[in-house]
Amino acid sequence: MKVSDILTAGRKAFPSLEFVPPLKGSDLDILYRTMDPLMEFRPPYVNITCHRDEIENGRVVTKHPGTIAITAALLRRYRTEVVPHIICGGASRYQIENVLFDLNFIGIENVMALRGEAAKGEAAFTAVKDGHTYCRELVEQIHNTFPDKFCIGVAGYPEKHFEAENLDCDIMHLKEKVDAGANYIITQMFFDNKVFFNFEKKCRQAGISVPIIPGLKPVANFGHLAKLPEVFSLHMPKELIKEIQKCTTDDQVRQIGIEWCITQSRELISSGVPAIHYYTMSRGRNIVEILREVF
Repeated sequence: MKVSDILTAGRKAFPSLEFVPPLKGSDLDILYRTMDPLMEFRPPYVNITCHRDEIENGRVVTKHPGTIAITAALLRRYRTEVVPHIICGGASRYQIENVLFDLNFIGIENVMALRGEAAKGEAAFTAVKDGHTYCRELVEQIHNTFPDKFCIGVAGYPEKHFEAENLDCDIMHLKEKVDAGANYIITQMFFDNKVFFNFEKKCRQAGISVPIIPGLKPVANFGHLAKLPEVFSLHMPKELIKEIQKCTTDDQVRQIGIEWCITQSRELISSGVPAIHYYTMSRGRNIVEILREVF
């Protein structure tokens, strides 16, 4: 079933979950041990991330299982839709086309289209030969290769993408992705719901009518105070920072993160969002506690 149909089916809000595949060559049970407790909440679909190859000592190194392999493994284990991520980074349009044909072959109807990050050691994103520079181009390829076959999700940035001049320009680019064929939007994580509500309002004013799913991640340790804003170009509310600074252990920080995320989730559901997307980073214990309280 397509995510777009799930989102418009009129059901109550549900959790959307994203997982990171384990390193290639490691035990897949590592991922299953994270996913199994969360699957008890019966998410109608799960997202699985994709990672570009890296160049080490002059040779290409693949550090995570391929998209097809990990998608097939999850289909075999769980009775739910799987949404594999497809990225521009490190892939030519011909390689992407092969992935699309393989996904179609195993019955996948949903994909998440992303540009991806710059290659390790590069200051800015550059496309490989015969690759895509912008996510809009990837959306166009998916849409044109299999018209109406794949439901396409794309990313939105409530506090703007770090490369965008301002939020209005970023939303303009987001609308280009939607106009190219994207069916719904999942936002980058944020810690102040006012940021999401402002983003959603601006999107609607810009003519974006597809569903917008808020993305959340609970703070889990002291390191997140510096790491999350730096890596994801976001801001943390002063109130959250103050509460974390009162803590003396990571366990206390983790509890603050859970409580903050529960409050965010409840307010977002009350506002009428169709789902909430949780970035598990394949560490699901705190997400389980959140889902128990919210869903």
